[in-house]
Amino acid sequence: MPPRAYPTARQRRLGAELRKMRERAGLSGADIARFLGGERAAASHIESGRYGVSSDRVRRLAAHCSATDKRLINALAAMADERGKGWWEEYRGRLSPGFLDLAELEHHAVYMRAIDMLHVPGLLQTRAYAKELILSSVSEPSEEVGIRVEHRMRRREIFDRPQPPKFQALIHEAALRMRYCRPETMREQLEFLIEASTWPGVSIHVVPFSAQITGSAHSMLYAGATIPQLDTVQLDSAFDGGFLDAEPHLIKYRALLDSVEEISLDAEESRKFIHRVAQEM
Repeated sequence: MPPRAYPTARQRRLGAELRKMRERAGLSGADIARFLGGERAAASHIESGRYGVSSDRVRRLAAHCSATDKRLINALAAMADERGKGWWEEYRGRLSPGFLDLAELEHHAVYMRAIDMLHVPGLLQTRAYAKELILSSVSEPSEEVGIRVEHRMRRREIFDRPQPPKFQALIHEAALRMRYCRPETMREQLEFLIEASTWPGVSIHVVPFSAQITGSAHSMLYAGATIPQLDTVQLDSAFDGGFLDAEPHLIKYRALLDSVEEISLDAEESRKFIHRVAQEM
């Protein structure tokens, strides 16, 4: 089987974790290739996500590397066992890979925490708001705008599950007042936010202008996995999403989220605040 031309972020993450496991054991790629009975390139393709790997092979590699973290090994084996393509694969070749990787990240997240400084979180945007926001930020053919809006709306399907992931949105007041669109579109968006705040697992907190933010807060998404070692941070971008997963980065962004949550309004105060802003539109 030829190597994958475009491994997903999740496939690359599995390979990267296997590489870390090998490096912690002090083994080379050639050592792993000999263990697997293949060429050096095969081990490299596994670690880059270009070759798939079975859960059995993950466990064999873990044993060969003398890995002892059972929770991590089980989580990696579960990732290896994932089969089938997600709905986002329908957009491959139509949107840049970053959009697909974000949908995949949200699909597999156990919980999510987001900071949004200048716009409503993508998962909670109305169709009209999303369209006007995309049109105001980039210059693209109308067909591509329509594809991006459709993709963004489908990302919200995660909330339709019997057990949806928990989602905490920390939204700055600036995002509620920025005029990216017509007043009626913005009012509809704010009313939708109030509705979304009542969904199971969804918690919306407003960071008012009066709150003092320590340090540099910027828009980002923290996606929690089944174990903390596999958490991921996605930095906001108009075109693609940069992913971070090194432990120092995860610690930094968890602290940032906690600090912003401390200065935000509680859920009920936030609903009332959003309602007042909507009335002012």
